[in-house]
Amino acid sequence: MMTASNATTPPTRVPLAVRIGRIAFLVVASVVVLAVAAAFFVTFTIQRSFPQTTGEIEVDGLQDEVTVQRDDRGVPTITAQSSDDLFYAQGFVHAQDRFFEMDFRRHVTSGRVAEMFGESQAATDAFLRTLGWREVAEREVEAMDDTTLSYYEAYAAGVNAYLSSRSGAELSLEYAVIGMQNPDYAPEPWEPADSVAWLKAMAWDLRGNVEDETDRALLAAGLDEETAQATIEQLYPEYPFDENPVIVPKISTLPASETGADAAFSSEGPHGTDGTEGELQQAATTIDWQETSSVIEAASVLVGDVGEGIGSNSWVVSGELTESGMPLLANDPHLGASLPSVWYQVQLKCAEVDEACPFDVGGFSFSGLPGVVIGHNAHVAWGFTNLTTDVTDLYIERIEGDQYWRDGALVPLEERTETIKVAGGDDIELTIRSTVHGPIISGLTDDFTAIAADPAPALGAAGATPPAGAGEDAEYAVSIRWTALDPGTASTAIFALSTAQDFDGFRRAASLFDVPAQNLVYADTEGNIGYQTPGRLPIRGAGDGWMPQPGWDSTFDWTGYIPFEDLPVSYNPASGYIVTANNAIVTDDYEYFLSRDWDQGYRAARIAHLIERRAAAAPLTADDMRAIQMDNEMWIGKQLAIAMADVDVKGAGPSEAVDLLTTWDAQNAASSAAAAYANVLWSNLVQNLFVERDVPLPASGQGRMFTVIGELLEDPSDPLWTNETIGVEGMTEMLALSAEEAYDELAAIQGTAISRWNWGDLHAITLTSDTLGASGIAPIEALFNRGPFPVSGGASVVNATGWDLGTSYATTTVPSMRMVIDLSDFDASTWNHLTGASGHAFHENYTDQTVDWSTGIQNPWPFSAKAIGAATTDELVLRPAG
Repeated sequence: MMTASNATTPPTRVPLAVRIGRIAFLVVASVVVLAVAAAFFVTFTIQRSFPQTTGEIEVDGLQDEVTVQRDDRGVPTITAQSSDDLFYAQGFVHAQDRFFEMDFRRHVTSGRVAEMFGESQAATDAFLRTLGWREVAEREVEAMDDTTLSYYEAYAAGVNAYLSSRSGAELSLEYAVIGMQNPDYAPEPWEPADSVAWLKAMAWDLRGNVEDETDRALLAAGLDEETAQATIEQLYPEYPFDENPVIVPKISTLPASETGADAAFSSEGPHGTDGTEGELQQAATTIDWQETSSVIEAASVLVGDVGEGIGSNSWVVSGELTESGMPLLANDPHLGASLPSVWYQVQLKCAEVDEACPFDVGGFSFSGLPGVVIGHNAHVAWGFTNLTTDVTDLYIERIEGDQYWRDGALVPLEERTETIKVAGGDDIELTIRSTVHGPIISGLTDDFTAIAADPAPALGAAGATPPAGAGEDAEYAVSIRWTALDPGTASTAIFALSTAQDFDGFRRAASLFDVPAQNLVYADTEGNIGYQTPGRLPIRGAGDGWMPQPGWDSTFDWTGYIPFEDLPVSYNPASGYIVTANNAIVTDDYEYFLSRDWDQGYRAARIAHLIERRAAAAPLTADDMRAIQMDNEMWIGKQLAIAMADVDVKGAGPSEAVDLLTTWDAQNAASSAAAAYANVLWSNLVQNLFVERDVPLPASGQGRMFTVIGELLEDPSDPLWTNETIGVEGMTEMLALSAEEAYDELAAIQGTAISRWNWGDLHAITLTSDTLGASGIAPIEALFNRGPFPVSGGASVVNATGWDLGTSYATTTVPSMRMVIDLSDFDASTWNHLTGASGHAFHENYTDQTVDWSTGIQNPWPFSAKAIGAATTDELVLRPAG
């Protein structure tokens, strides 16, 4: 039961949700009729879903009163007498602001999108069911300790309390649209596994090198062995250790930490087996969604794409370098742009902090998940960046009927059947096959199917031979081994981080944060700074995961995980700062293999340079941290400007454009004409060098191409500079043609008046709703989408606003949030994220942070009771019913 008093309909304050990626809808003609009808119900419908944020509400399930204070940005501070009441209220508030997003995401993670949107999503559901995220999440819930489980159950009870009072369009405008297409749809009650499953989706978003591993295998298949090896080595260069930094130059020696993840870091294989791979359990509307041809694309459209810009920056500086004498910690995770944003700002406070109710924490959460993921409590602060270690491997399996080869013998495939329910259609039976490594995914994507059809090049690169005894009728398949497909403890680590009091407690929490693996930076109010590599990081046998491995030979299996105490750690380093930006963690003499697919380190090098330069001039302040976050220097742009100085181009227009580079500071400022031209020149050059030869570009982004082309610019004799396909011979001709084409392209977009060119409009971001925002029907899209907004920054720039090379210059990946935490005074900290707290279209907090985000302005982050009280504009009291 839920009753309200003083139940006005004030402005909404809403949590934010994890990126579920953009979903492109193809809407058939009948939806046009709906667009006309929308004019009659939109005005009434829009505000029905805005939640109550002042007064009092009585709810079943609370033990005591809970206060929810919101500031003018809609950011809630929740204060409760007990932990269960605290998370109950967080679930209630998340549902107020973001329930549609939560509901949609749980359908994604459980492979049930067709239940909402019909048969067009059945193939995507089949892939997601094959990965089995929901089943793994249910097993994690079963393994939780009683205290952690109580938090998830309290959170679910809070969500369900809100659901009990509303339905349809009262929950969100999206349900009004869906109801006209699928009138029988109604949300189910929330469950703890719905929360945990989203961590699997985030792990997919940050999964690492699956695309690169696939591309290398396909590239090898199209070339002779010698050429393939040379081409792959050139397109996928080693990390430039001599030029760019590693995160931990020297590993600190610390006392052994009491970890809580003994199983996760065991030398045994998964599920407690004997060191080899354990058995892996897998888990008629008129709206037609765009179908995808690739298993990677299918999941990426719904959940998140590893494409350009996925990564993060974080760094921490000690009080030795700061004006206050205390540490400063900065963080900006780079994820796909989404509306609403992936993050939801919230503060969770126990009225009296004690062992029974230990929370006094603020930061960024995911709607649908209890707790705070990144932020600070009263003693410590922490930030994340993607570890970029290789935790996903492809295996080529030799199949015969319902068996597969394993160490010279045939063993049975594991099979299970699931039912995909389809709105407006018939149920679909799905058979999922798995080997000891994981689910078979060939047949679900053209790329994986191609590898299975011609596995010899990949096997040759891996140094493998076909299995002895395989018959002529045998076939090949591709399976996937991924750490996230085994139950883990990240769902527990969230609360351990929030309650850590010192570096030892922080490391205990880090030991639980297994998937997705993240670089963790740390600072505390005692003046200490630190770093810890966490994660379930595999120890491999004969292979290194660079190419698909032979599944029939157990010597290529994972043999366990790196023990937590052997993972890199740094505590109060002599340098006085620690920088992580997806660069290499350690040098290659580290005893365990981690990855060969690091970011190339240009962001990390620039951040370290700026810290050192600014610290040499004056003690560092929070303003310095914010300025570094917005640095726009384009490393490859500087190299291109130097190279173009000796190149003659044809035509007055191209000559004037090239002249822009002579005085350019290499900053990708939104207002810069030179930045616009440099990026278009860069795009044309890369395409002329590689795409015109049908050579696939690395999936891991433009940073790797910075290294490739940077080395080419130092070697004019390299044969790659000659491309007979486009009639170019040598570096000078290649640069001249690319420069002339860049002028033509930019002039066609922004006109021939070079003074009117600007990077911000070319690189603008249009915020697109993750569901109905890409319907193809303008009136519907206008309800949910916002923008475009001019944007600075660029690919592999500190201000990492990524774009798809060869596709569009529009921003697709972003610093999804920015924060600077001041350990000398938490109330002096600042924060911001891409959109706003609310997931309700037309609410004042829907995109009220976007303009500040695009210009680098961060908002005050009050933490003390006095500061929170001064910032409060709305206050809601939740009371136990009766």
